[in-house]
Parts: sequence; C-alpha cells; structure tokens
Amino acid sequence: MFKICIIAFGLLSCVGAFTPTPTTRYATINALRSSPDDNVEEPEIPAAPVVEPINGWVPDSSLPCYGLPGAIMPTGFFDPVGFTRSGITLDDVKKYREAEVQHGRVAMLATVGYLAGEAVSGPFSINGPANDQLQQVPLPAFIILTLFIAGVELYRATVGWIEPAGGPGSKTLWTLRETYYPGDIGFDPLGLKPKDAKGFATRQTKELQNGRLAMLGWAGMCAQELVNHKSIFETLDFYQKVYSGVNPYESIIDSM
Repeated sequence: MFKICIIAFGLLSCVGAFTPTPTTRYATINALRSSPDDNVEEPEIPAAPVVEPINGWVPDSSLPCYGLPGAIMPTGFFDPVGFTRSGITLDDVKKYREAEVQHGRVAMLATVGYLAGEAVSGPFSINGPANDQLQQVPLPAFIILTLFIAGVELYRATVGWIEPAGGPGSKTLWTLRETYYPGDIGFDPLGLKPKDAKGFATRQTKELQNGRLAMLGWAGMCAQELVNHKSIFETLDFYQKVYSGVNPYESIIDSM
C-alpha cells in the first residue's frame, strides 16, 4: 500500500511538471493574439539637416523673402507686384535678390558716372550728355571695355551658379549654389564686410536702399537726357533760371 502511494504521488508530480503556469499561459495567449507587424521595429526617421547660416542668414520660409534683409520703415516689406509671393522657391528668391543687388551696384556707378562724365571732359575728348558718350568711345577701347565686363560677369557666374549638367530634364541650369549669398562674390578690397550677422544685415540693407535709389535716379537722368538731349547740369541751369524769373532763352535771342 505504501508503495502504491509513492507511485501515485510520483505520477502527480510528473503531470504537474508539464502543466502550464499562469504566467506561461498568459504569455502564450498574448503571443497568439499579437500580429507579426507588432514585432517589427519601425525605421528611425533621420533628423532634418541643419542649414548652415550664410553671412548670418538662415533661410526661413515662414518669413517674407525667406528672411533676407532689406525691408525698412515706413514701408516695411514692400512687394506690390508679388515677385516673392507665397510658394516661391528659395532659389528664385535668391536669384531675384542677386539681380537687385547687382543692378543697384551698376546704377550707383552709373549715377556717379553721369555726373562726373558730364562735369569733366574724359579721355578721347568725350563730352556732351552721358547718353551720347558711349558711341564716342574709340573701337579698340570699346572692345577692351566689353571684354572687361564679360570677364567680371563670367567670374560672378562661376562663383554663384552651379555648373550646368547636360542632358534632358536637367534642372541645374540657372541654379545658384546653396552656399552662395546673393551678391557676395568675395570682392571686398577695403575690408568693409562686417563679421557678425546683425552688422552684415545692416550693411546689406544700406547697400540695397542706396542701390534702389540709384536705380530710380539713373532712370530719371537717362529719361531726361533722351527728352531734351541736354546734360544734367545744363538742365539744372535751365530750370534754375525759369524758377528765378529769368528767361532761359535770352542768351539765344541776343545772339541772333
């Protein structure tokens, strides 16, 4: 009888060894309920690349003109035509600013050139209204001037624009470099370029404002000379006599 009890107890122990515990039972149920996708690790989304500031400027699509300097009071950001409307690409904004800066610089030189060229007789006996002076330049000097301008423009193109790749569908044509700041071709012989971001933005705004004023001033002088074919100083002298009550044609009448 004692042996029979020992054998029965041993059988119950063996059966208990193969009986699932509550923890094992719940783990088995959860494993059956889970789908294969639950065990797949989600790929890590790479962080957005940090844009390196260019002369302290970091493009911001939420700001007008991507945050480029140039807006001052009382008008603030002034774009009635909508060149920098919402949705325009950063490359287009940079190209518009490049055109504005370069045309402003040329206009500032042209404004000084109009006044200086008409006040002092230049080389090759060039004189008269500035609009009529270019055709007075001798052909060899004109060729040298043309080659100089072409060299400057080619240098600016190599600094600011990426090299166009051939082939159909290429989008590299007329595309500025990502690290290029509009108008900054590295020419600063006097070392006037500020090192800090705030100082650069202030200097850039001053240059833009003077360039915009020069473009308007040069356009006015060019139009005036196209109308009356007189130099700027001759026109000033004419209207000075008019507003002083003096007949500007008196000298002409006396000579007749």
